[in-house]
Amino acid sequence: MTSSERPGSGSLEGIRVIDLTRVISGPFCTQMLGDHGADVIKIESPASGDVLRSQGNVVNGFSWYFAQFNRNKRSLTLDLRSEEGKAILHRLLGEADVLVENFRPGVLAKMGLDDETLRERYPRLVVGRINGFGSSGPYSDRPAYDFIAQAMSGFMGVNGPADAEPMRAAPPISDMVASQNLAFGICAALVRRERSGCGDIVETSLTNGLIAMMGYLAAEFFATDRVPARTGNDHPMLYPYGLFRAQDGEVAIAPSNDTMVERLLDALDRRDLLADQRFADNTSRMANRDALRACLTEVIETRRVEEWIEHLNRAGVPCGRVYSLRETFEDPQVQAQQMKIDLDQGGLGKVPVTGFPVKLREAPAGVHHPAPQLGEHSREILRELGVEDGEITAMRAHGVI
Repeated sequence: MTSSERPGSGSLEGIRVIDLTRVISGPFCTQMLGDHGADVIKIESPASGDVLRSQGNVVNGFSWYFAQFNRNKRSLTLDLRSEEGKAILHRLLGEADVLVENFRPGVLAKMGLDDETLRERYPRLVVGRINGFGSSGPYSDRPAYDFIAQAMSGFMGVNGPADAEPMRAAPPISDMVASQNLAFGICAALVRRERSGCGDIVETSLTNGLIAMMGYLAAEFFATDRVPARTGNDHPMLYPYGLFRAQDGEVAIAPSNDTMVERLLDALDRRDLLADQRFADNTSRMANRDALRACLTEVIETRRVEEWIEHLNRAGVPCGRVYSLRETFEDPQVQAQQMKIDLDQGGLGKVPVTGFPVKLREAPAGVHHPAPQLGEHSREILRELGVEDGEITAMRAHGVI
């Protein structure tokens, strides 16, 4: 799919989003809103724009890192330190449905956009914000990045082998989770606004998002008051569930209940292990992981990974191989789901990015705009506000846009 193949108007058509975010947390949120039809106006500094424009792999002067998080947006450069820039922002907010920002708490207030002012002047506006720790509490003013959120949420503490240091997730998972949470919260607030006529302030944080993701690990801690141990690729509550060595690599096997364990042992021709009291139920299997792993590996390492993938899936046992990213995007299922798409960046050529994770049948997500050049739509957006060309030219001369 390319940017010329717009499949539909999207569920959020008619919603205007003013995007004051940069880097990842925030831009991923507003991109998702844009994917589903919202008109996203990305406001950037005239001097340099979003820092991602100069990071990552820059091809023909354009950052593919930036493209990954900024499709379906229009770029307006605006000096928000100037009175003229602030005045334009207020005019935009007067016609907007959503404002999204990821400044540290208090920064927006210093610009004259504290919560009381926003509620009074724009009562229907939904304000979405992402920060490191939340806007209240002793850490509210601290700067935070993904690595810090992974460390302080407990997420890093449960990842990695038991005999090694805690391990972070390679992707910027706290940024991505917070962005998804914020997109959900904004949509919920928009639904409420349709009923009440009132906007809302929606807040998510990097750390809170990961804490909420702790799931059954948090539940076990609450129930037992014991900190979960790091178990590497083994499941902390189920066994056998993890990576097993085959003849030519590793196979991921995930039987999540006794029925699936029986299917696995049948498929391995080792149903006799069920009669062994060490493996009779999950509690026993967890207590005797090493012994059971040895029994299973003895069989699994006799065949190639692809043989096991076919054999175990046919037997109803969830399994898969460990892919590199190249293998992921070459997989026919991933291709069928269009999880790699191309942005048509005009003279810069095609830029591949990840596809749409949410599939709507009647109003699917689509590419309405490629990732914008810095200030590409400034004149267009200002004209929509009724700003005359001569005034636009003067603003550009004075560095306002």
